[in-house]
Amino acid sequence: MDSLIVAIVERLGLAGIALLMALENIFPPMPSEAIMGSAALAIERGSMQFWPVMIVATLGTLAGNYAWFWIGDRWGYERLGPFIDRWGRWLTLEWEDVERTTSFFERHGHWVVFFMRAAPFMRTMISLPAGLAHMNKLKFCVFTAAGAALWNAILIGGMQWLSRTFEGSDVVSWVIIATLVLAVVGYAWRLATWKPRSQR
Repeated sequence: MDSLIVAIVERLGLAGIALLMALENIFPPMPSEAIMGSAALAIERGSMQFWPVMIVATLGTLAGNYAWFWIGDRWGYERLGPFIDRWGRWLTLEWEDVERTTSFFERHGHWVVFFMRAAPFMRTMISLPAGLAHMNKLKFCVFTAAGAALWNAILIGGMQWLSRTFEGSDVVSWVIIATLVLAVVGYAWRLATWKPRSQR
């Protein structure tokens, strides 16, 4: 199983990892844990190197987060509201979620952009209130890249540790597959049971 995952990652290459990490921060059911876990296996097998993977993964994360930042910064509250109303179901997001995240951002300041990179639910959406608040673009990029690099390093290091600890088994592969399955099933469940708060 490990060999199959490594072969897929090798075929995707560094550009594919960067693209997946960007999409992971835009579209819900694509966990960074699975992407970085797969890259960690390739690093352990010697077919990829740590620093190139770290750099492209961090740049991909930054690109995906900057997309949400740009939307918040350029569109503002008036244009964002109708967008969330129309597409919120597919993003499993409501306007109340945006307001809550914005309130959290306003209470804790710009540093949350760095610290929330490792939060499972807010690491992407925190970019939206940062854009709505017109946070300095350079500061946003620096905080996002730093937080993303730390999170990616933790994921790669953790998966490498698992791979070495359970050498000769497919534990890491099953962790990656389980993460993907849980993400997809969780997203499908949220779509199937989605109701705006006004209808609950």
